[in-house]
Parts: sequence; C-alpha cells; structure tokens
Amino acid sequence: MSTAVESGPFAHLGERLAGRQLPSTDAEEWRYSRVERIDPSRFQRRADGPVDESALSAAEAAAAEVVAAIGAVAGVAVLVDGVVVRVELDESAGATGVQVSGRQPDVDAAAASAVDVFGELNAVVADAAVRLEVPRGARPADPFVVVHLVTSDGIVVAPRLEVELGDDAHAGVVEVHRSLGQVDALVVPVSRFSVGRDATVRHVLVQDLSTAQDVVVEVAADVQQSGTYDGWAAALGGRYARLRVDCRLAGRGAAGTLAALYAGAGDQMHDLRTFQDHLDRDTRSSLEFKGTVDDRARAVYTGLIRIHPEGRGSNAEQSNRIMTLSDEAWAESVPNLEIEHNDVRCAHASTVGPVDADQRFYLESRGVPTEVAERLIVAGFADEVLERCPVPGVAALVRPRLSTVLGGVDR
Repeated sequence: MSTAVESGPFAHLGERLAGRQLPSTDAEEWRYSRVERIDPSRFQRRADGPVDESALSAAEAAAAEVVAAIGAVAGVAVLVDGVVVRVELDESAGATGVQVSGRQPDVDAAAASAVDVFGELNAVVADAAVRLEVPRGARPADPFVVVHLVTSDGIVVAPRLEVELGDDAHAGVVEVHRSLGQVDALVVPVSRFSVGRDATVRHVLVQDLSTAQDVVVEVAADVQQSGTYDGWAAALGGRYARLRVDCRLAGRGAAGTLAALYAGAGDQMHDLRTFQDHLDRDTRSSLEFKGTVDDRARAVYTGLIRIHPEGRGSNAEQSNRIMTLSDEAWAESVPNLEIEHNDVRCAHASTVGPVDADQRFYLESRGVPTEVAERLIVAGFADEVLERCPVPGVAALVRPRLSTVLGGVDR
C-alpha cells in the first residue's frame, strides 16, 4: 500500500475510503472553498450503543418545535448523530400507500452515486437512511418532517434521506439540521430525490448547525417527464458550510425550482454550488439565491446551467445576489452557462455589494437611525426568498434565527 493511502485523511473511517484524499481547490467546483481546512482524521465513527437520554429528549424537543411551526404533518422522523430514533407516519398518509422507514442504506449504490468523497463518506458511515416512498397517484396533504440533531464531539455525522415519488404523486418534505450547543463534529448529510412522471416534490432544508462544525451537504434530484422538484434552503450555521444541489431534468417538460437564503457572521464561510442539468427537451429551471455576510464572514456561490444536446426548447434562469455588511466581509459569485443546443433560452444575474446607499439615505431622511435602516433593508432583501418557501410555517421558524445570525449572537 502506498504512503498516500496509508496516511489518507479518511483511511481510519473505512477500507473503502482508504485511498481517498480531500478535494483540491484547483478543481473548479472547489475553487474559493475552505475544504483544505477540514481535517477528517480528527473524527471517528459514532460508537455503537443507545442514544443518550438527554440527547434523545433534546432531539424530540427540536422536532416538536418544527412541527408546531408547520402545523399538521404527514409524518416525522427524528435522528440523533445520524441514528434514527423515531419514525412515524400519519394514518391518513399511510392509507394512501405512503411508506416511511429507517433502514440500512445500500452502501455500494450510495457510494456509486456520490458526487465527491464526502458523499462516499456518508455512504460508508451512515447508520441508517430515512426512506420515504410515495406511490403512484398518492398526494398526502401535509409535509413530512425530518429533524437531525448533532450532539456529540469528535464524530462524523452522516444523516441520509432517500425520497421516491411515483408517477403523478405529490409530497412535501422538510429537513432541519440542528446542534446541541457548540459541538465539534464533521457533518455530511445527503438527500436524494427520485421524482416520477407528472410528480411534484416540495423540499425544504434548514441548515442551522453550530459554528463549531464543518458541514458538507449534498442534495440531488432526478426529475422525470413533466415532474417538478421545488427546492428551498436556508443555510445559517456551520464554520465552513457547503451546500451542493444537483437538479437533473431527465424527462421532457421536467422542471426544477431552486431558492436559497444564506447568512454568515463572525468567521463563517458559506460555499454554495448548484447544477441545473437539462437533459431533455422543453425542460425548465429557475434559481434565486440570496446571501448576506457580516463581520469577517465569507461566501462563494458557483452555479452551472448545463443544456445537453437533447435539451432543445429548454428555459433556464439563475440569479445570485450577495450583500456584504462589513468592510472585512468577502464574497464571490460565479454563474456559468454550458449550452449544447441553440434553440434554448438561458439567463443569469449575479451581484455582490454593500447595502444600497440610496435606500439607506431614503430611510435616514425620514428619521430612521442608520443601523436600524440597514437592518430593515437586509430584512427586506431576505424576505423575498423567505416568502417563496413552499411549506408554510418554515419561514416563521427561520426568521428569528436569521436575525440572531445577523445580530452577531454566537451559538
């Protein structure tokens, strides 16, 4: 065995990972990132054994808060440090044939579908996957809620969610990731969606982990003919927090809608990468991301709209806007197009800059103090994305946390 394999940062986490190395920032999809600061060798698999009662109680309290904000739900899954501790399905949803379970993932299949070494890490370490199956024609009225709580220092936490919608099925899914205090862990969640013909999924992801953690999130949706993936995310926590979203429009007329709100303060870094893949004709995608960075925080967004040779008639839009709230904050926005058919419509927009001086002056001229004026402008900036959340109640859950982040309160 080579020295590189023996000393690889992932080697102690499993034989399958022995030869894997951290991604290089020379690669386009990792440019500007802080991936080189992640040290997987510091983290171990979670030890076998039951979940601590206090951690279980905290996880249930977090789940109760999320459910209370949303209202009626079709089912609930609760995980502690990647371990599924509760899975419940509402009787009315079960009557439609919907199934939800926590079970061991297929490691080989999961690793083969991973987009990078962190996805492979999830496949190897994941204790169980929450799997939601919505059969053909089923349309539960209320969303499913999945709450992940990280409670332990020094471990790799690998939550996994697998959602499969049959043809003409509709469903909503809300994922919330939280921490119990300033826990030092490496968190690598993976969420995968298979959306059948004429089916629709509304997916909401709230990443609200502590700023002591490095987080690498992978979301992938594969959408068939006339199906729709409606994705919405809020990225608030993490020391280095990466969110990658792959939306593959694989059937004619498939559609993908992506929206996200991200906010960083202190020394946080948000790294967002999106891929809008148009593999068939008459497919549609739209993306609206908005971010704010304060103090010494950093943010980078890189998005790629890719129209494949079979993508005739595709329509794709991409917009990312970042607001810098201090002189030390830094941000980069890099939209990209890769078009292999000439009968398409594509557009992208990208801005990075401070609070608009004219808007601030307008409020100041009407007696609003400068600091208050800036907060009002930032709140309005964020509300445009918050109001697009496809699951009612989630915006009310996110808004106070957003205020906390922008207020510089440490968690």
